[in-house]
Amino acid sequence: MSNESQVRKIPKKSKIIIAILIVIVAILYAGTTYLKDMKMKEILNSLGYKNTGSIQVINKMNVENRKTNKRGTLYKVVFDNKQTNEECIGFVHKDAEGKYYDDFDCKKSE
Repeated sequence: MSNESQVRKIPKKSKIIIAILIVIVAILYAGTTYLKDMKMKEILNSLGYKNTGSIQVINKMNVENRKTNKRGTLYKVVFDNKQTNEECIGFVHKDAEGKYYDDFDCKKSE
């Protein structure tokens, strides 16, 4: 008796299906990230940050005001303010009524 294990190769058709699924997932991830950044660019524009670049949404959290029991959304954002040549990091809060508020700490870019 031999202790050799037979290894079955993955069929070519399965490899192609796996590769196609990986490409589709990568495209969907890139698309949703791009759309999220574009939405944040519009929000920053409405808050007075007109000339921005390198926008990155780091985190999105659902929050609730304990006093009023109203829910909202809190975004952690990093972006470059090209108007003032500053790099900003901070929060954008969307309340239950759909209004946006910002809290950013901006420092001069080098």
